[in-house]
Amino acid sequence: MMIKGTVVLRKKNNLLGFKDLTSSILDGVHELLGKKVSFRLVSATNADPANKLKGKLGKPSYLEDWHTVSTGLAVDDVEINATFEWDEDIGVPGALVVTNEHHSEFYLKNVTLEDVPNHGKLHFICNSWVQPSDDNEKDRIFFTNKAYLPHETPPTLKIYREEELDILRGKGKEFEMLIESDRVYDYAYYNDLGDPDKGPESARPIFGGSSEYPYPRRGRTSRPPTKTDPNVESRLPSLNAVGIYVPRDEQFNHLKMSDFLGDSLKSISKTLAGLVGAVIDKTPKEFDSFDEVMEMFKGGIRLPESSFLDQIKEKLPSQFLKSLAQNDGTPVLKFPMPDIIKEDKSAWRTDEEFGREMVAGIHPVAIRRLEEFPPLSKLDPKEFGNQASSITEELLRENLDGFTTHEAIESKRLFILDHHDSMIPFLRRINTNTSSKVYATRTILFLKDDGTLKPMVIELSLPHPEGDQLGAISEVYKPAIDGVEGSLWQLAKAYVAVTDSAYHQLIIMEPFVIATNRQMSVLHPIYKLLHPHFRDTMNINSIARQIALNNNGLFEEAVFPKRYAVEWTSALYKDWVFTEHALPKDLVKRGMAVKDSESPHGYKLLIEDYPYAVDGLEIWSAIETWVMEYCSFYYNSDDMVASDPELQSWWKEVREVGHGDKKEEEWWSSMKTLEELIETCTTIIWVASALHAALNFGQYPYAGYVPNRPTISRKFMPKPDTPEYEELKKNPDLVFLQTISSQIQTLVGVSLIELLSSHSSDEVYLGQRDDIHEWTSDTAPLDAFKKFGEKLVEIEDKIVERNNDGSLKNRVGPAKLPYTLLYPSSGVGITGRGIPNSVST
Repeated sequence: MMIKGTVVLRKKNNLLGFKDLTSSILDGVHELLGKKVSFRLVSATNADPANKLKGKLGKPSYLEDWHTVSTGLAVDDVEINATFEWDEDIGVPGALVVTNEHHSEFYLKNVTLEDVPNHGKLHFICNSWVQPSDDNEKDRIFFTNKAYLPHETPPTLKIYREEELDILRGKGKEFEMLIESDRVYDYAYYNDLGDPDKGPESARPIFGGSSEYPYPRRGRTSRPPTKTDPNVESRLPSLNAVGIYVPRDEQFNHLKMSDFLGDSLKSISKTLAGLVGAVIDKTPKEFDSFDEVMEMFKGGIRLPESSFLDQIKEKLPSQFLKSLAQNDGTPVLKFPMPDIIKEDKSAWRTDEEFGREMVAGIHPVAIRRLEEFPPLSKLDPKEFGNQASSITEELLRENLDGFTTHEAIESKRLFILDHHDSMIPFLRRINTNTSSKVYATRTILFLKDDGTLKPMVIELSLPHPEGDQLGAISEVYKPAIDGVEGSLWQLAKAYVAVTDSAYHQLIIMEPFVIATNRQMSVLHPIYKLLHPHFRDTMNINSIARQIALNNNGLFEEAVFPKRYAVEWTSALYKDWVFTEHALPKDLVKRGMAVKDSESPHGYKLLIEDYPYAVDGLEIWSAIETWVMEYCSFYYNSDDMVASDPELQSWWKEVREVGHGDKKEEEWWSSMKTLEELIETCTTIIWVASALHAALNFGQYPYAGYVPNRPTISRKFMPKPDTPEYEELKKNPDLVFLQTISSQIQTLVGVSLIELLSSHSSDEVYLGQRDDIHEWTSDTAPLDAFKKFGEKLVEIEDKIVERNNDGSLKNRVGPAKLPYTLLYPSSGVGITGRGIPNSVST
């Protein structure tokens, strides 16, 4: 009996997103020679007489209309009508064996069978590249959209489930060089950031596997070691940012790759990093005024005449420097106007906006309530001496609106942005061995009656010149508007912004991606829940290792720690606690919220107008409800969670391998209860989607105007009775601009965040899936997911209402920039809004 159905697939494409013509021609030749693509149904109900452990295999059915896939240059999904061999011995199919006898791979999206006897319509969710049989020891197996816990798996499908996991774990390939077509998920240390063969200055530590440099694991690539150090993996040529191995199905699809290359991240890697290093010191071109900075967005910046410009025109595609044009023979570089200065060109300088961005900017997760005075340090006094704050009650008194310091603390009015302890251990090396000149900072703020935060003092600290063990030397600055005091205050705020800029989202998701694919079958309901939130993450991380985190890469050039940039994040990872990434726990830990059953979502915010937290708790609650309804459908008891072998293997591998440097931490959940499963999955989805969106997609809107969010400071604060201090009196704007990034550094940094802040054309947002509607055969999860999407639409409408409420002063602020970073939806490009499902930029 023949069953009608449809096959949705996509042909192989080239890097530019067009069909690979050579492959198409060769596949056509194979078709003429009788080498085709075939499908065989696998029974979920009846065993194969020749192998009782496997389901009965149907006869092969061939894809006859392949020629319809091969026309035209565009790479699109093509739906092909097909017929499938079925007989009564097959019963209900549970899987599909696909054999590709063509020359080239193809992407199989899904297969649908119509009118299966005793069942009806049947869907196979594939979403995978199918390699030619000559390159694979086994044919590909795809399962129906039915989710099964391990013990529920039909006996005829169990061995297929296990064999597929063996392939993904790389069984038999543990010591082989991995190639593009492989589907192997495995772990490695970050031992590929340095290039010791180029000399000691290009060497970097190995991150991961030691107490000195702990780090999450990355995906194994298996490149050969360097000649100089056998423990360091060799690097690809600098511009080859898309040639690093990641499992085939983790690679960008044709739309994402096209966008990626169009935005030229591949080409800017070493080229721009080299330009920075070569030009900054030899051609110290500076901005002379804020008007000149504005020219980046209005008339354009005339690039300095030097040999580096020829390198730009020679090596960079025009899409990267999209506004580079020849005006009377002079190259001009123009950028879109950042939102922070669209409505008001000077509001960024106000204290209110400075405080507002700590609760409604691009790093609203660092501010905490001040619970002791003076602020305390947790640094070891034996190593770092006395790190006590030099801020006194006298310095605060005049800005406390009639409160004493004790009263302000007790009434929960004092808050602090504290970048002291994290900075001190690095300052001597950064300030001595790099061009950066930075401080450890403490900023104390007072919560006013109108809900805004008033900066009260900024403390700038440096290690004692005669040794770290002698403690810190500190200076405290108070708010001022006019004169040299006002200029010093503006510089103090800039130093705070610089230290705040280096805190970014640690690369914590990759171990979850790897462990999920290695330990949980695609049949597992938790795999189906989490998989959309891992899309493109391994690929974007591999590119980051090649062009951003590497020695002299973009991150080292654009942010103040310079060559210590990844070492800095390694130090932050020492204090990393996965469970504290749950938004409610993070807010409670920072003293920004308390449990309160009477408040929305069970938590009362101590700053009621805290846009990130208000919007975030709505998103968190929606995710949590969706995850609870989904998980509760498949697990009806704690015992089911505790006895699930795939789930337990997954969680053990996440803790002991993926985050192996933290495996002894007591804060890891035991994963023995349904509640622990729900909170863990909610946290993973929150981190991959909303938290990443809040920290990433506002970079250009807020920091595209570098004076508002500088990432580098090149000079220390001017001291009285020095030429620099006299210059500050005469020309404060020039001193400010000569302290932060130079013109070339600014151009590079702004170009980079313009790319990072953009949504691609294939973005999939929270509440959406890149699947057919029937991504699962279970009705209740489908209904719950639909409800989740509808809830997110409601939340966005409520955020819009809050942004239009004039009484909520932190929603918009002096810059008239509404807080939109947690709007769930977005369009393409730089929008300052939108929550993609995964970390993909």
